[in-house]
Amino acid sequence: MEKGRIMTEGADPRYRMLDQWDSATALRAIWESQMAALAAIAPALPVLAEVVEAALPRLRRGGRLIYAGAGTSIRIAVQDGTELGPTFDWPEARVSYLIAGGDAALRRGIEGAEDDVEDALAQVERADIRPDDVVIGLAASGRTPFTIAALKAARARGALTVGVACNGATPLLQVAEHAVLVETGAEIVAGSTRMKAGTVQKVVLNTISTQIMVRLGHVHDGLMVDLRAQNAKLRHRARDMVARLASVSAEAAQAALEAVDWRVKPAVLVALGLTPERAADELAQAGDVLREALAAVGREAEGRPGAGGGGESARSGCPPTRP
Repeated sequence: MEKGRIMTEGADPRYRMLDQWDSATALRAIWESQMAALAAIAPALPVLAEVVEAALPRLRRGGRLIYAGAGTSIRIAVQDGTELGPTFDWPEARVSYLIAGGDAALRRGIEGAEDDVEDALAQVERADIRPDDVVIGLAASGRTPFTIAALKAARARGALTVGVACNGATPLLQVAEHAVLVETGAEIVAGSTRMKAGTVQKVVLNTISTQIMVRLGHVHDGLMVDLRAQNAKLRHRARDMVARLASVSAEAAQAALEAVDWRVKPAVLVALGLTPERAADELAQAGDVLREALAAVGREAEGRPGAGGGGESARSGCPPTRP
């Protein structure tokens, strides 16, 4: 990046006549620019892996995921954070937001909010950010005063800090412990960072939060085994997951789910023959990781007198299913 120049604010000469193009041509150009933005994430993947690994021990100790930003960036962040509860049963109390302009800014622009450093510091104070928290600050420009101040203050309190920006050598990346640079360049509409920059911020957050949840045991065999089955569609999905993972009928899967308040992980163990109480205990001992609980129950089954040692259960680490 040229020193002192914000590339995301530049005007790409290729799109100078955009307003003169027919819709089919313009839409193809917009689509192609989005695809190019996604490709720009690849160089950042090693840093994203570092972020996940650094976040895990803090979150296992009870830390929170906290997002900070202004405008489009924080709106994207709120979408990411609010979806963690229903998808992975992540507690709402362990997700927080530092929003330039407050909650009202999620629905409309608040003049001057992104420049309000004092508000950023006040929000960090109110949030009582602690060393086990993980704070992700997002700003396409990398120069948003609110976000920079919030990240700097959070780091001073010992929190893990992550900066996500689309311009290099910018203050946000300099104050963050982990700097995630995704250089998307000029937008098809100059300065409209709700486009390419917004797209990559969404993907970066999805990537980080999803892998964190996978590593914390909220995903098993590619399935969201901690989903909250709060409607008919999700209950049907929960039933299918239990039937598949325990190799039982849909009816048996539903009965197991009903016995444990529609929670998939203990339902899998109940469908395999455990009582609800025993299922809860096994999961607790396994750190709520279903694969570990299945392996422990499988080892116990193999150790019983008369148990075979060469079957599928032994190879998979899973207990045998009930007839």
